[in-house]
Amino acid sequence: MSSTATATTPAASPQPEGPPPVAHPRKPALALPAGACDSHCHIYGPFDRFPLPADRSFTPNEAPETALRRMHEAVGLARAVIVQSQGHGFDHRPLLDALASGQGRYRGVALVRPDTPPEEIANFAEAGICGSRFNFMAHLAGRLSPEAITAAIRLIRPHGWHTEIHVGGRQLVEEETFIRTIETPVVIDHMARLDIAEGPDGPVAGALKRLLDTGKVWVKLSGPERLSKTGVPFSDVVPLASGLARHAPERVLWGSDWPHVNLHGPMPDDGDLVDFIGAIVPDEANRRLLLVDNPTRFFGFA
Repeated sequence: MSSTATATTPAASPQPEGPPPVAHPRKPALALPAGACDSHCHIYGPFDRFPLPADRSFTPNEAPETALRRMHEAVGLARAVIVQSQGHGFDHRPLLDALASGQGRYRGVALVRPDTPPEEIANFAEAGICGSRFNFMAHLAGRLSPEAITAAIRLIRPHGWHTEIHVGGRQLVEEETFIRTIETPVVIDHMARLDIAEGPDGPVAGALKRLLDTGKVWVKLSGPERLSKTGVPFSDVVPLASGLARHAPERVLWGSDWPHVNLHGPMPDDGDLVDFIGAIVPDEANRRLLLVDNPTRFFGFA
C-alpha cells in the first residue's frame, strides 16, 4: 500500500479525542530571534480536502496549515518542521500541500516503511521532506521492528535525511544500543518523554546525554506540558531541559508540538511554551543556536 493512500472515514466521523489547541495564544514575553523555527509540529486537514484515514491511530481535531501559520505569527515563529502524524497515517497529502504553499517556510518529516517505493521517497525529498519518524510508543500504531527500521533507513539515507525517534522514558535506555547503530543523523523527540520524577540526572537523562556525546544525535527540547507535574510555567521541567541545552548547545532543537494531540492534561497556551524557552536557555546567543542556527543546519533550510 502506497504511503499516499487515501482511505477515508465514513461520513459521520467520530468525535476528536481531546480538545482543540488554544485558538488565540497570548503574546509571549520572550521576543524570538528573526528566523526562529518551530522544529516539531503537526497539521490535520482541512478534512473536506484531506479526510482522515480509516486506519488512523487516533482522531484529531481539524488543525490545518492555515491555523498553524496563525499560531506561528502570533508568537513570533518564522519557519517550521511539520511532522507526519499517525492521525493521517501514511496519507502525506496534507503535508505535501503545506510544503508547497509554504514556499520554503516549512520542511517535512515523513512516515516511511521498508515497502515505501523509492520513487515516492525521491518525490518527498523534492517537495521538502528531510527525515522519517519511527515510533516506539505503545499508544500509537505502526511500530516497526529494529530490522524494519534499518531497512527503511536504507531507503532514506541516499537523500541525506535524518531519522527521528519517538520513544517513551525507559524505552530510550532499552533502545540506546540500536540508536547508536543508525547511520543517519538522529533526533530524539520530546526529551524522550521521560518521567520528570527521575530528575535531570536519572537513567533516561543519562542516556540522552550519552547519545548527544556521539556527535550524531540531537534532541528536541519540546513537550514540557507532557512531562510537567506542576503545570505552567513548567518549572519542574527546567532543570532537565536546561541541562540538555548546556550539555550540547549545538545539538538541541525546540518545537511547540502544536496542536498537542493525545494530551492527558490541560491544553497549553503556545505563548507559555515560547516563554519556557527563556527559562531553559537564558543566554541570547544560545537561544539563537536553538531556534535559528541549529534547525537551519539540521533540517537544511535555505
